[in-house]
Amino acid sequence: MKSRWIALLLSVSFGLCAYGTAQDHPTVAAQANSVYVGADGKFDATPDTAVVQFSISAQENTSRDAYDRASKAAEQIRGILRSNGVEPKTAEIGFFAIQPVYDYKTAKRRLVAYRVDSNVTVKLKDFSKLAPITQQLADMDITDNQTLNYTLEDIDAAKSKAVEDAYRRAHDSANVIARSSGRTLGDLSYASVDTYENPRPQPMMMMKTNAMAPSAAAPAPTEEFSPQNITVTAHVNAMFNLK
Repeated sequence: MKSRWIALLLSVSFGLCAYGTAQDHPTVAAQANSVYVGADGKFDATPDTAVVQFSISAQENTSRDAYDRASKAAEQIRGILRSNGVEPKTAEIGFFAIQPVYDYKTAKRRLVAYRVDSNVTVKLKDFSKLAPITQQLADMDITDNQTLNYTLEDIDAAKSKAVEDAYRRAHDSANVIARSSGRTLGDLSYASVDTYENPRPQPMMMMKTNAMAPSAAAPAPTEEFSPQNITVTAHVNAMFNLK
């Protein structure tokens, strides 16, 4: 009777495996004396890089004046970075574009000014420099749309940790099935792995501050806070032999 229940349990397990396999991995077929399991794992990693992005926008009556003002702002930005111990060459500039500004209030458009736009990205490893740099950039009169985001450049190490967690869970589940059926879990015969980084909220928008306001000496928005962890998840499908 006991052997009959074992055979029935294995049959049900194999049937479930075949169904799950058909849904996710149709090339994997249930095999006799084996168990097929799937499990999720995750790893919470501390970000190693802060990414500050902002735009430069200068508008003047002539293209030359607009270009000169934007150039002056770029030099100010280089000064801010140097004063905080950051090499300006580590910053990335996406583009530097000059375009006319028209007045469309009348039937015939009228040229009224020229605008220079640019996007700048600064990556910081030392988070202690983040608050003063973002504050000084926000105080400039022609920088705008400043955002702060945290990333993990060493993402492969975090993925490995997530895979280890998922495999451990899959192995534990397979062990439970083996023991419940009076069998012993054998070697791994097949495995597939999927990893991904969980979506994160939109980057925080850093608002400009009024240098004349009494609150100008208040701490920068990032001070005394910890960066948000980055969660990497993994899914492991594994097939083990049964002894």
